[in-house]
Amino acid sequence: MLFVANWKMYGSASQLLAYCERLLPQLEQCPHTVVLCPPYPLLAQAVMLCAGSGAAVGAQNCHWAREGAFTGEVSPFLLAETGASWVIVGHSERRQLFGESDDTAAARAQAAQEAGLNVVFCVGETLAQRQAGETFAVLEKQTALLGKLDPERLVVAYEPVWAIGTGHNATPEQVAEAHAFILGRLEGLTGQGVPVLYGGSVKPQNAGELLSTPGVAGALVGGASLDAASFYAIMQAAPATGAKG
Repeated sequence: MLFVANWKMYGSASQLLAYCERLLPQLEQCPHTVVLCPPYPLLAQAVMLCAGSGAAVGAQNCHWAREGAFTGEVSPFLLAETGASWVIVGHSERRQLFGESDDTAAARAQAAQEAGLNVVFCVGETLAQRQAGETFAVLEKQTALLGKLDPERLVVAYEPVWAIGTGHNATPEQVAEAHAFILGRLEGLTGQGVPVLYGGSVKPQNAGELLSTPGVAGALVGGASLDAASFYAIMQAAPATGAKG
């Protein structure tokens, strides 16, 4: 299974050091793939600390251009130069707060893959969309351009917007239904299977149930990933099968 720690705009250099000192030794016996995604200024330090360990490093976003007059943006090629090997694209907070669209998210993902990065592409519906019965239509639209990407460097994260940072997570039945739809959609677009993670208030208390749900290949973890013990407890709750995926 794949576990991605999205630190969002939290953390500091001292916190990252203490975090890695606690988490990385535990990963020596961990069968899962682990990716740490701290804020941009901590990426180089994270790469240095994680070198030779069981954790890779990723960024939380990237631009679609190699370079240019895009103040405040970060080139995926520059991210690759730091030693990062993953990037999160299309997170709901980027969509809601910063105007990310399906088209721009797909463009960022394509550029990231061209730079040699693996992509975690986020999709998910809002509460209003789910209540209106539009969940599948939204997921179909959000994944429409993923057929242009290399499936070998692609992971999709289903994150129902109404379950992010709210303390509410989707039920196993809702997760299984959404993941089954996304998996079928991706197979049709790419011609092969693509792992689908669940994201949305994942914590040690509910991780076992969510990670045992059919179609779930791991988790994109937000707040609960800021504490090393909590993040590792989520990994420990995963089923023994399906490792390294």
